[in-house]
Formats: sequence, structure tokens, C-alpha cells
Amino acid sequence: MFFVTPVFAQTKTSSTPQAIYKVDTDKKLIALTFDISWGNKVPEPALAVLKKENVKKATFFLSGPWTLRHPQIAKQIKNMGYEIGNHGNLHKDFSDYSDSWIREQVSLSEKAIQQVTGVKTTLIRTPNGDFNTRVIHCLNNMGYKVIQWNTDSLDWKNPGTQNIVNRVVKRAVPGDIVLMHASDSSKQIVEALPQIISQLRAQGYKFVTVSELISGAEVSSTVR
Repeated sequence: MFFVTPVFAQTKTSSTPQAIYKVDTDKKLIALTFDISWGNKVPEPALAVLKKENVKKATFFLSGPWTLRHPQIAKQIKNMGYEIGNHGNLHKDFSDYSDSWIREQVSLSEKAIQQVTGVKTTLIRTPNGDFNTRVIHCLNNMGYKVIQWNTDSLDWKNPGTQNIVNRVVKRAVPGDIVLMHASDSSKQIVEALPQIISQLRAQGYKFVTVSELISGAEVSSTVR
């Protein structure tokens, strides 16, 4: 058994609603996360890489409209055993809208994901990673943990495969949550992913889901 402490946003008081960026642990555990909100060209090749590299634990944040447009891929993610989180409905900054709008949007995406995959989501990554204290409070009241990231691959900028690999591998720390995308806008992630996986493994990292990372649950030494 290992124990971890979630690392939250910088806040003035501990009672302020917070988002989770990483966990404090000396164990070399890391959560690879993928946002998907558009396209069908990248998700399946990315999944094929994870299968080929025997990565059995990862977390995918799916938007509601994408899930409804590509149900077979969403089901494939679920059937491969990966964790599924919510990435909202319309890809707009939550902080620009009212609580009632946020609740409606999250409920729509939650319903879509559950309809297609059978998963009732409890983790959310807001569109564009946008939030403020009010947004987090609203999402917490809906039963969601707000998940950010500590290491951003910047893969959506398509800066070059090696730049993506280097950015992740050099910045990764124990307890990290890594942001990547499996949307079609991320044109280089499929090529970068095998190198990211192999180099992190070479450093001794084991791959876990976000929920496993933040729960402090027991993880077998065989986890990859």
C-alpha cells in the first residue's frame, strides 16, 4: 500500500474548491491522459500503440458530441479497459458561463458517454483546461473531481515528434498527470507515443489511471 497526497491549484485557503494536477508520492507512478473532442483518424492508431506497448492503464477524457459521433471508438476505449472521464459538451470555457449552463453541458456529455459506454463519469477535464473557483465548486457539487495536468505535451501544437517526446520525458515526475490528445488536431502524437512510453519505462515509471493515482490504492509491481 502506498499513500499519496493530491497536489491542487494554488489557493488562499484549504477550503477553497481545487483542481488536481499531480500527487505527492515517491513511487514512480504516472498517469497518461488523452483528451478527445474531434476526429476519427488519430484515436484508433493511438489505441493501437497503447496495445502494442502493453500499456493497460490510461485515462481518456471524452467530449459528449465526439462520443455520439464515434461510438465504436468510445466503446473500444472502454473494452480495452481504459478509464473514461468527461471532457464536456461544447468546447467552450466554463468560466464564461453560468452554473446552470455548466450543469447542462456536463449532464449532456455525461449522458452521451453513459449511453455509449455504460460509464458514469466522475472525473472531468474542462474544455481548454479552463476553470475558476466557482466552476470547480459547481463541478464538485455534481460529484466530479476536476483533473488538470502537471506535464503538458503541447502535442496539439504539432511542434515535432521529438519535441513532444522530450517535453514529456524531461518534465515527468513521480505522481504526474500527463496531458496528451487523441484528437485529429494532434498529428504527431501517434509517432511520439511509443518513444514516450519506452523512455518513461526506462526511467522506472509504471502507468496507472488517474483514479488509481489519486486514490492511493494498492498497485501491483506488474502494472505497466
